[in-house]
Amino acid sequence: MSSRIRTIVVDDEPLPRRKIRMLLEDESDFEIVCECQNGEEAVEAIDSLDPQLVFLDIQMPGINGFEVLRRIATPMPLTVFVTAFDQYAVRAFEVRALDYLLKPFDRERFVETLERVRSTLRSGGAAAIRENLRGLLEEMQGAPRELDRIVVKSAGRTFFLSADEIDWVEAAGNYIRIHAGAEVHLMRGTMGSVDGELSGLRFMRVHRSAIVNPERIRELRPTPQGEHEILLRSGEAIPLSRKQRAALEERLGKPL
Repeated sequence: MSSRIRTIVVDDEPLPRRKIRMLLEDESDFEIVCECQNGEEAVEAIDSLDPQLVFLDIQMPGINGFEVLRRIATPMPLTVFVTAFDQYAVRAFEVRALDYLLKPFDRERFVETLERVRSTLRSGGAAAIRENLRGLLEEMQGAPRELDRIVVKSAGRTFFLSADEIDWVEAAGNYIRIHAGAEVHLMRGTMGSVDGELSGLRFMRVHRSAIVNPERIRELRPTPQGEHEILLRSGEAIPLSRKQRAALEERLGKPL
């Protein structure tokens, strides 16, 4: 290879980005042209910089790694998935994606990945891998969700919460609060992104700033302002918008 391999690193957490950057400093044939901390930045960077390789975190607030690849307009780069959730990694690997790194990974595993990148570029096998990955994205887009839990990155830690653990979710500026029993997890993200992830797990948007688990609803009661609010089993009261009341009635199968 006569030129350096143009590389983009995408991860919403700074430590994994720094680790990849440090490991690549010893590799003279790789050049990091951009680092991105979310999916929106990644789509823009890939389209404008046309990299040969992307280290791509799968679980990110807003646009996840798979959605990034669906949205780019340029030819798909070689992609190494980086994830803390092995269910995603195994799925990607089994359909012959280039490679994946399961956090936390060590230097030896990282070097194996780089050798696979080099070999693929030397052999001209990038086109076949891109086609395999494109097929995976098409299958996932039409397939029903099978996950019954979500990955929550909060305070530098990664939590795996099952649907049954979560009571409700509320907006908090550029963050969201996930209420799970006595625990409250604060993570960066939007209500739109988490709504899309939880809607397949029977959760409902009841207000522009609140999503609830219907199994946690204890009572619906009127307010002095002529509106209604939801009382959860935990005792917390959540406003119910008029727009979402009809959807809740349909879900519960009875008028409120």
